[in-house]
Amino acid sequence: MACRLLANGFPLTVYNRSAEKAAALKTSGAQVAATPRDAAAHAQVIFSMVADDAASRSIWLGENGALAGSTKGAVLVESSTLSLGWVKELAAAASAGGCELLDAPVTGSKSQAASGELCFLVGGPAAALEIARPAFSAMGRALIHLGQTGSGALLKLINNFLCGVQVASLAEALALIERGGLTRDQAIEVLTTGAPGSPLLRTLSDRMTARDYTPNFLLRLMAKDLGYAIAEGQQHLLKLTTAASALEVFNQSIAAGQGDKDMSAVMEQFRSNV
Repeated sequence: MACRLLANGFPLTVYNRSAEKAAALKTSGAQVAATPRDAAAHAQVIFSMVADDAASRSIWLGENGALAGSTKGAVLVESSTLSLGWVKELAAAASAGGCELLDAPVTGSKSQAASGELCFLVGGPAAALEIARPAFSAMGRALIHLGQTGSGALLKLINNFLCGVQVASLAEALALIERGGLTRDQAIEVLTTGAPGSPLLRTLSDRMTARDYTPNFLLRLMAKDLGYAIAEGQQHLLKLTTAASALEVFNQSIAAGQGDKDMSAVMEQFRSNV
């Protein structure tokens, strides 16, 4: 995302909790800040993309947080996949500091980020969106303004909850194919080109059969997203039974040491039990 902004001529200051991860951006023309506060100073639009609520809170709040360095009128854009409770708390803190927050998580992963093909799911004030729109355009192919603050965060949790359920069910289905003695490639062709087929199933079935778990979307982050979705369902007196079942499958993989692999590694627990 940062590289797309630089390629489109935006002046950019960056901060990463792991300083070495920002080094390459310096050679591409970015200024590297020592703290989130320094990164946010004088910026009109401030983006955050981190792993979870705890990471987001540490980036935004506190003496050296980005919010402390933000100037009045700045637009804060939180593109991480987070809980609605934290998004709303952050929006209130932004407002108290004279800023406005857009929750704008993305669909798409590493390749889409690199090519500027992300889709942003945006919640928050329309006026703030217009200020940030040029930056969004540099990073994404689409932007959907869903309404009030939290709308983007909610739809992203629903999106990832559905993905997590598909991944868990695909792993179980492939296990049944392998244990049942079917010709695996033939069975996968039937499933991925028929009614159950989806781009996600086609991509992950390839990874699962190749046993290539190079991280594209970390397994432990999908477990985190399923947990957030389940908690949000509880806020609406809704039990997300399929999400809970999928989370159990993912947690078993984390317990087996697969958490930092691609989420398709959820398949391995079924192979190891043969």
